[in-house]
Amino acid sequence: MAYDADVIVIGAGLAGLAATAELVDAGRKVILLDQEPEQSLGGQAHWSFGGLFLVNSPEQRRLRIRDSHELAWQDWLGTAGFDRPEDHWPRKWAEAYVDFAAGEKRSWLHRQGVRLFPVVGWAERGGYDATGHGNSVPRFHITWGTGPGLVAPFERRVRAGAARGLVELRFRHRVTGLSRSAGSVDTVSGEVLEPSDVERGRPSSREVAGAFEFRAQAVIVTSGGIGGNHELVRANWPERLGTPPRRMLSGVPAHVDGKMLGIAEAAGGRIINRDRMWHYTEGIDNWNPIWPLHGIRILSGPSPLWLDARGKRLPVPLFPGFDTLGTLEHIMRTGHDHTWFVLTQKIIEKEFTLSGSEQNPDLTGKSIRDVLGRARAGAPGPVQAFMDHGADFIVERSLTDLVRRMNELTGEPLIAEDALRGEIVARDREIAHPFTKDLQVTAIRGARKYLGDRLIRTAAPHRILDPKAGPLIAVRLNILTRKTLGGLETDLSSRVLADGGAPSPSSRLRSSRGGPIPGLYAAGEAAGFGGGGVHGYRSLEGTFLGGCLFSGRMAGRAAARAVS
Repeated sequence: MAYDADVIVIGAGLAGLAATAELVDAGRKVILLDQEPEQSLGGQAHWSFGGLFLVNSPEQRRLRIRDSHELAWQDWLGTAGFDRPEDHWPRKWAEAYVDFAAGEKRSWLHRQGVRLFPVVGWAERGGYDATGHGNSVPRFHITWGTGPGLVAPFERRVRAGAARGLVELRFRHRVTGLSRSAGSVDTVSGEVLEPSDVERGRPSSREVAGAFEFRAQAVIVTSGGIGGNHELVRANWPERLGTPPRRMLSGVPAHVDGKMLGIAEAAGGRIINRDRMWHYTEGIDNWNPIWPLHGIRILSGPSPLWLDARGKRLPVPLFPGFDTLGTLEHIMRTGHDHTWFVLTQKIIEKEFTLSGSEQNPDLTGKSIRDVLGRARAGAPGPVQAFMDHGADFIVERSLTDLVRRMNELTGEPLIAEDALRGEIVARDREIAHPFTKDLQVTAIRGARKYLGDRLIRTAAPHRILDPKAGPLIAVRLNILTRKTLGGLETDLSSRVLADGGAPSPSSRLRSSRGGPIPGLYAAGEAAGFGGGGVHGYRSLEGTFLGGCLFSGRMAGRAAARAVS
């Protein structure tokens, strides 16, 4: 039987584009399949803020950030918490990825035209000890052009391959099965969906117009995770994170449903770390949604008071931007799904950024003039739009009115004004002198010692009840689904591993994996961004897009070597 291509890639997101681009460079013929229409090329990466984890970059050095491979690896290990037999390959992938981030990652992207915003962000600050979770230094580099700017060079390389006759772009092709010949996965079958002209990200028709079957020497699965499938998220919810939320928002489109993972598993692939996932706790209802339950994440500086549903401050070190999953675990044990930010106009003007390419038109549009406009008085335009239209935003001059409306929004009198006023007044007293026992105040002052935070991310410390800093603002925060940290187990050649077989003798963390499945590879979120869980339990942020690129590149190069 003749082959239709050398390699079939399933999923036209960033990992799939990176793999296909590498295959084109090697002169291989590729069929790139995706169930969505062509206008959704680039997948979730298009909607992203474009954050990239880099180590000891020129951008860091210009801001006097002293970083190193050794420090980054220490932070990765403290964050990942690898502790399972199946963490053998995830740990190997982590070592390779940190090497990449501290080595050729920036220059490789720069050669393709990717440029970076000069101010480096400090995400996931941790707040524990030196060997615990978090970034010891700022490492979050924002792509100039955000997600679309990062997708563009890889789309360009793939389309150049199509022009050379090396790539067939097959949109509206939904895979339903993988099968083997002579033991090797070489056949991909499925349904052709009817054409759709819906805008990027909006739900497309699932009407079936036909069927397909293609054969190739190798198949690479780059279909993403499960974030749009709340039923599957709840089914895999770990006990350590408490009770699954009754209500969640979606940080990804509905087609990110995890079905391809089940298909790969049915073909013999081993999925590990199903219970490791990454969801945000600062989600707000999008007042102008694109997909169902569309949520946006607030990327906040360290100053807002973070309160539980009853108005009590979250414990140390659960401040904005410090420990995402630690905060999620705490929230899920309170008996409520929501929390609150309480802040001032002065704080929101400097500290609120919204995640997503569409929420940052200045960075996405590469407009220096508009970026400089962020320094003007008033909240950024997208933030102001949420203040004006967002269901989760409350703006009032008095704390009495703010509390009344907070209780009206939730439909329950959960917050007592006297108790909340006491929390705020006590915190405000700590601002009046250069000493403090309030560790959030210490964190704010520490952040302002970093030039990047002082310039654009952290407001000068002030009393929340100071009328000159007002009005007061309350924001109801929801759980927002996002990333799958587990996935198909792969070796360092991105080959999907089967169940069974002897454990590896080369590591204390042994895996009960079988050998690689001939012909089957995986990359991106479908592979837990490499190995079936490169992040372990937690992420350092900026590692998802980079993980797609790195694992996609590895898969493409490995498949190119394997096919004749």
